[in-house]
Amino acid sequence: MKAMTVKNEKLVLTDVEMPNVRDDEVRIKIKAIGINRADLLQKKGTYPSPKGWPEWPGLEVSGIVDAMGEAAKKKGRFEIGDSVCALLGGGGYAEYVCAPEGMVMPMPKNLSFEQASTLPEAYATSYLNLFWEGHLKEGKTAFVPAGASGLASVAIPMAKAFGARVITSVLSDEIAEKIAPLGADVIINSTKQDVSEILKQEELNGTPVSMSMDCLSGETLGKSLPYMAEGGYWVVISTLAGTETNVMLRPLLTKGLHLVGSMLRKRTSEEKAQLLAELVEKVWPKIENDEMKPSIYKVLPLEEANEALDILERGENIGKVVLRVCDE
Repeated sequence: MKAMTVKNEKLVLTDVEMPNVRDDEVRIKIKAIGINRADLLQKKGTYPSPKGWPEWPGLEVSGIVDAMGEAAKKKGRFEIGDSVCALLGGGGYAEYVCAPEGMVMPMPKNLSFEQASTLPEAYATSYLNLFWEGHLKEGKTAFVPAGASGLASVAIPMAKAFGARVITSVLSDEIAEKIAPLGADVIINSTKQDVSEILKQEELNGTPVSMSMDCLSGETLGKSLPYMAEGGYWVVISTLAGTETNVMLRPLLTKGLHLVGSMLRKRTSEEKAQLLAELVEKVWPKIENDEMKPSIYKVLPLEEANEALDILERGENIGKVVLRVCDE
C-alpha cells in the first residue's frame, strides 16, 4: 500500500507493508484524512508517533471497515463494509490503517467521508477540554481564542450546541466576518482590543468566563485569569502565543480558579474509548439533527499532503483541511 512517509522534513509517497490486523483491531480502508497541527510538528520531527503506531502522520480518518480481529468481531459493533471514522496515534496518511476497536466510531448518518474525517481528533479534543476538563455547563460562558483555527471551528459550534455562550478572538475584522457563521456571541479583534479588558467587562456585566480552551496562552492568559468566574477552569491545550506568562496568585486563591494543562495524547486507551463513546452518544445526534456541522476549508488529494500542511503553517485556513484518498 501507499503512505506519505517523512523524509528530510518532507512527506513522500512511499510503498509500505499492508498492516496486519491484531485481535482487538479494526482495519480501515481510508477514504479521507483530517489534518491537524500535530501532523505539521511530526513532519518537522518534533512530535513522533507513540510506540506501536506507524511512523508517518495522521491522527483522524474516515473509511470502510476492511478486516477485523476476532476479539473486535465478538464485540459486535462493526461489520465488514461499515462506514466509520477513527482516532489514531499516527499512521493516517495512508491507504489503510489498523486501530483498536474502541478508537473506531460509526460515521454520523448525514456526513460525507471528507466531513467525517474531521471528527475524531478535533471533536474528541474539543469535547475533552470543554466538558471533561473545563466543566462547561449550559448557560455559562466559554472563551475559545484563535477563532479561525480548525479546532475553534469545532469547539465554538459544539459549545453553542450544548447551550453555552462563547467568546472568541481573531486577528482582523475580515476574519471576524468570516467566522461569524460559527455562532460565537462575542468576537474580539485582538489587534484593536485588549482581550483581558473585554473579559473584565464581561465579569462586570455578570457573564464571566467559566472556562477557557486556550491554544494560544502567552501574556494574555495571565492578564485574563483574574476576571474568570468563581471556580473557573482555564485549560491550556497549546502555547502558540508564548510559553511564559505572569499569573496573579491572589485571584487564583480567592476565586478557587483552576489552571489546567491538557493533551488528548496523554490519555489512556480506556479514557479515549470512553471519550469517543460519549461523542457517539451525545454529539453525533446533534450533528445528525444539523445542530452542528464540520467546517471544511479545503480538500486535497493525499499526494498533496505537503501543500495541505503548508496551508496550516501559513494560517490561511478557516476550518479544517482534509486529504482525500482516491481509489485506484
